[in-house]
Amino acid sequence: MKNEYDNERFFEEYAQMPRSRDGLAAAGEWHQLKPLFPPLQGKTVLDLGCGYGWHCTFAAGQGAARVLGLDLSRKMIEEARRRNAEEQIEYRVCGMEEYEYPDDTWDCVVSNLALHYIEDIENIFQKVYRTLKSGGVFIFNIEHPVFTAGVGQDWIYTEAGVPQYWPVDNYFFPGARNTHFLGCDVVKQHHTLTQILMGLLRNGFALEAAEEAEPPKEMMQLPGMKDELRRPMMLLVKANKA
Repeated sequence: MKNEYDNERFFEEYAQMPRSRDGLAAAGEWHQLKPLFPPLQGKTVLDLGCGYGWHCTFAAGQGAARVLGLDLSRKMIEEARRRNAEEQIEYRVCGMEEYEYPDDTWDCVVSNLALHYIEDIENIFQKVYRTLKSGGVFIFNIEHPVFTAGVGQDWIYTEAGVPQYWPVDNYFFPGARNTHFLGCDVVKQHHTLTQILMGLLRNGFALEAAEEAEPPKEMMQLPGMKDELRRPMMLLVKANKA
């Protein structure tokens, strides 16, 4: 899989994003994602697509005994080791499609804004189910299907540059979407809501929560944030292994 995150220009632009500079407190979805986590004291946690390691260090701070953060990007892992190094955290340069997923190993698997780069998402669901312990929890945040089905994943603007509406097309045709993100051409994968939720159920998961991310009121003054209420950008899901 092409990895834009090791592109020097892309990585520099990514580093300027508020969530890159300030971590989870600057993530508009964190107020909804955080309550989905189970108690982590003494637990094992796997982070698929860990980026800078913010969720890894959160898990460590909650008392997790062992945390493994995986990311395909060497630059991301280097940054995670620099910013979020804790004794119980191990970081590894490894794509989520290449990880071995040992049976009955993890109490909690988390993935934040990474699954929309995966073409065969149901294959990942199968592997996550296998690697979770009985009673384990899978929590992920993925770009919402309305967002990934957006034409160019951008608004249609007025002549004055004001977002007019969000166009959606080819919704029921999953697959690659060419987008322009942080100054680079980026390929993402569109999955329908049915694919995501039924893919979990078909592979044995019990669905506990599905929420569309809404920025909190205290972030409404930030540029562009009010427009995030005009269409969903992220889908947050919690599923359990019986």
